[in-house]
Amino acid sequence: MTTIGFHASQEQIAPSQLLRDVQRAEEAGFDAAMSSDHFFPWSERQGHSGFTFSWLGAALATTSFPIGSVCAPGQRYHPAVVAQATATLGEMFPGRYWVALGAGQAMNEHITGEKWLGQNDRRRRLEESAKIISQLHAGQWISGHKGFVEVDDAYLYDRPENPIPLYAACVTEESARRAARWAGGLITLNQAGDVQNDVLSAYRDAGGEGPAMLQIHLSWAPSQAAAEEIAYDQWRSNVFGPPLDQDLPTPAHFDAAADTVPRENVLEAVWTSHSAAQHTEWIQHAVQSGFDAVYLHHVGQHQQPFIETFGEHVLPELRQSS
Repeated sequence: MTTIGFHASQEQIAPSQLLRDVQRAEEAGFDAAMSSDHFFPWSERQGHSGFTFSWLGAALATTSFPIGSVCAPGQRYHPAVVAQATATLGEMFPGRYWVALGAGQAMNEHITGEKWLGQNDRRRRLEESAKIISQLHAGQWISGHKGFVEVDDAYLYDRPENPIPLYAACVTEESARRAARWAGGLITLNQAGDVQNDVLSAYRDAGGEGPAMLQIHLSWAPSQAAAEEIAYDQWRSNVFGPPLDQDLPTPAHFDAAADTVPRENVLEAVWTSHSAAQHTEWIQHAVQSGFDAVYLHHVGQHQQPFIETFGEHVLPELRQSS
């Protein structure tokens, strides 16, 4: 049966409220959850950026379903620190935590003052970091490693009995093909023209194995006008593809770039409807495209009405059809 999960958007909601939201999502019938990991929000209108690893400990301790997160190792996070943080979560909550590794974005990573690398070097740094994390999770001692990062005498004393899954976070076909070399699964997001299906195909065609997961950006409200206003207000800074979305450094830059974004562009990127039945149909179509799990991200900042409505009307229909 397809996993139907709740997406916890750290850049849109204060961590204390988001903790209550993820607890409410489990109570409403969601199977799992996942979390973003930002230092900055995409827009000043969003206005939050809780520390994901702190939040994950509280969320996993106060729920019982699985919760994963995305993470960009290599600049803001040294991969040895990522390995320790993720292994600790895996040891404390066996079988309930996964991490999806990505190459990152300047808005979150440039804060260290280090040079923001070009795309190819960022991908190479990700692959190097993934190998370091995997080795440390496997109980290896790493010393004298010099590459995009340096590791000297690193070893993890606390690790889960079974290493946590290391997935890849990809939004392009090229990144998915490269991820197939090392990742134990894939997560991508819905894009205009169903590009997510091409990303998945590229991963599978390159030999990629493991679960395929889809994060779905959607907007729901009791009226169509309200659903569209939520999508445009909260997500018009998020409709840019590479390289813009990867290289802009601050929320102010994203807000400036979004000043001229037409409403129709946002509605192509965010599945927007006041109809629970319409959302059910869209999600069913995504599942039929080969995804093993979907994580629903209502792009509004107030999650309770969405959680209650989807728990009552959407989740039962999806389970009945799967």
